[in-house]
Amino acid sequence: MGQREMWRLMSRFNAFKRTNTILHHLRMSKHTDAAEEVLLEKKGCAGVITLNRPKFLNALTLNMIRQIYPQLKKWEQDPETFLIIIKGAGGKAFCAGGDIRVISEAEKAKQKIAPVFFREEYMLNNAVGSCQKPYVALIHGITMGGGVGLSVHGQFRVATEKCLFAMPETAIGLFPDVGGGYFLPRLQGKLGYFLALTGFRLKGRDVYRAGIATHFVDSEKLAMLEEDLLALKSPSKENIASVLENYHTESKIDRDKSFILEEHMDKINSCFSANTVEEIIENLQQDGSSFALEQLKVINKMSPTSLKITLRQLMEGSSKTLQEVLTMEYRLSQACMF
Repeated sequence: MGQREMWRLMSRFNAFKRTNTILHHLRMSKHTDAAEEVLLEKKGCAGVITLNRPKFLNALTLNMIRQIYPQLKKWEQDPETFLIIIKGAGGKAFCAGGDIRVISEAEKAKQKIAPVFFREEYMLNNAVGSCQKPYVALIHGITMGGGVGLSVHGQFRVATEKCLFAMPETAIGLFPDVGGGYFLPRLQGKLGYFLALTGFRLKGRDVYRAGIATHFVDSEKLAMLEEDLLALKSPSKENIASVLENYHTESKIDRDKSFILEEHMDKINSCFSANTVEEIIENLQQDGSSFALEQLKVINKMSPTSLKITLRQLMEGSSKTLQEVLTMEYRLSQACMF
């Protein structure tokens, strides 16, 4: 056998090994160890979802999506389930986003899982948004990308002082998906446009002040809050809201501080109200304040294509339903992949 043929065989073997590794990831849902990536438990009259990949900041995998979606639908139909709670394990993150590493590895091995992953993720986002049972997301720790999609469309979103929210997709050649085109343009003024284009990070009580969270609770009381929710007998939406409101009212952390972007909201509203990215850049240049120039510096580091897609996505999404936005975003996601 010649050296060239030997190299060809070795190359084929390596490709085969790589493909098998990816296929193993895709078959994970059949393995018991993979089932532990997400815990699905019935506690009293509540269904509790725990994202259980603390070492990976609870990044979302296809396996996790495929476990959560059918269980969410079952609980929604179950007359004995009155409430659904979702949280992240480990204390550092609720969910840092979708696990793009696995998708990237799959694409390199010519395994096209991106269409499947995005479609099923967006179906889950829509299921959260249309859920007929009260849905409480405890967004403690890092909450980005896919983690936002699992929480922001639900009825109740509870932030703590350790919550860190961001949609940083324009920096990686994507756009703020998972329904970002629906909820971002519905935030106060042009705040959502600013967050989407710059990837600005909001922390703690500011996540509540921005309108992303519905309540703010001290992290040390989060376990007690969960216990009180689980202790409710046949709870209604009003009972749940009352418990959350009590904890929210008691919280004193950063209560006297103003919203971090409050003094800049006039600039955000005027600069980011343009219909093109070029006009937004021009507005920031003309403003000339240190805040505007800082945002200009940030925007100049982003993918120009992503910025244009994102601005159009938000403008279109501002008048669409969540389901219509997710359909639009699915098509966009696939166009960005290839």
